[in-house]
Amino acid sequence: MQLVERIEEQIAATQSPLVGVTLAAVPCPDTPVILTLHWHGFIKEKIAEVEGAQPVAYTPVPSSALQVNERWDDLNKVDQATLDAAWQMGAWDVQRAEQPACTRPGAQSAEPLECLQAFGAYPFGVNGRQLVVSDAPDSDELINLAARRGYLLWIFRPVAGGIWNDVAADATLLPDGHRAGPCPLRPIPPQCEGKRKTIYRFGKPGKPAAPSDGVGVIRKNLI
Repeated sequence: MQLVERIEEQIAATQSPLVGVTLAAVPCPDTPVILTLHWHGFIKEKIAEVEGAQPVAYTPVPSSALQVNERWDDLNKVDQATLDAAWQMGAWDVQRAEQPACTRPGAQSAEPLECLQAFGAYPFGVNGRQLVVSDAPDSDELINLAARRGYLLWIFRPVAGGIWNDVAADATLLPDGHRAGPCPLRPIPPQCEGKRKTIYRFGKPGKPAAPSDGVGVIRKNLI
């Protein structure tokens, strides 16, 4: 699952820095996963597109939701692909949330909205503009399946191609914010029963590494 290539292709096409990246999957083999890229930036709203016209409002650049159709037979493989992408793009950690079905009895009222957002489907916009531009033809089916079976959501904030370079005091990073892959951490198998959160931490406080330096790992926590 070549997530790094997909992310960097979008960075090159959008020419905007990233705030964060999310990946959503249902616990069913060979189903698509939804990769959502959250951008930092604003679209200038003008009354008329004429030279010298001043913006009258600023609208956030919409996130990009992409469907990844590569086959997989084990959630650990999706987990490892996400860890590799986050590691190589300089993220400090990866947070994985296991969410139960939002149609179960006793589910909180916010859970259906969280499920929609995880798969890049926002039911509202800002100033008539979408919050997410989606290229995910199977998102409706995935949302219906997630509502019945639950889903997993991974979140990380990349330094490479992101807005975090100025605050990334991490000795494992190369000067451009990347790390050499693959990620040395191994997945913790998800339980897919109820709510559960796993945090994979990597990095080392300090100045960015020189290109010839090695990389390290601090720890991996389960909470």
